[in-house]
Amino acid sequence: MHPLDRPVWHTLRSGWAALAQGDDRAMRLDPAYGPFAATGDDGPDSLMALAALATGDSEMWLVGQDVAVAPAGMTIARTATLAQMVAATVTPAPATPCEWIVLGEADADQMRALALLTRPGPFHPLTHRLGRFIGVREHGQLIAMAGERMRLPGFTEVSGVCTHPDFRGRGLAGALMRIVMQAMLERGETPFLHAYAAHDRTIALYETLGFAVRAELPMVVLVRDPANA
Repeated sequence: MHPLDRPVWHTLRSGWAALAQGDDRAMRLDPAYGPFAATGDDGPDSLMALAALATGDSEMWLVGQDVAVAPAGMTIARTATLAQMVAATVTPAPATPCEWIVLGEADADQMRALALLTRPGPFHPLTHRLGRFIGVREHGQLIAMAGERMRLPGFTEVSGVCTHPDFRGRGLAGALMRIVMQAMLERGETPFLHAYAAHDRTIALYETLGFAVRAELPMVVLVRDPANA
């Protein structure tokens, strides 16, 4: 099995190990950082171990695991098919149409506000600490950003890519993604990302940057069954 076939599990065992909760059967990322969780295999014991990690009404997002029946005490909130894309090189652009900065703790509130407005994916209170993020400011306002999320040996995920609706059409997202991708390649890592498989226009945009679809993966979102809360 390729490590990207089960990216969350391999990230929890490597790049996110210090933030992981659980054991060899099932693990989840500290919920303050994100909703991701995984099991070592698809057996019922592992799924029950995963259910034991559930807290409150927080979701668990599983990527690369097709869970047909939720473990006892949990329910399947929604499912989707993701296109997992990787890039061996970065397709060059004529110019970088922006002046960018590295984002840090002082930018955390604006980063989350932008992510909640544009919804590029789950962005929890401490998601900004999962990797290096860069962004563009205009008149003090954060208007675009891109960064890193999952990290496993040889691979790093491009994530958190978003642009404020009032500033779209200027090529900011693509420019920031190229910078993030190039930094990964220079470290000897292969950039990858996930897009909803049904979003043809999004996939086509990522292909112009150098990404190609590697596989389609199931995504399952589990939540605690309200009857067992």
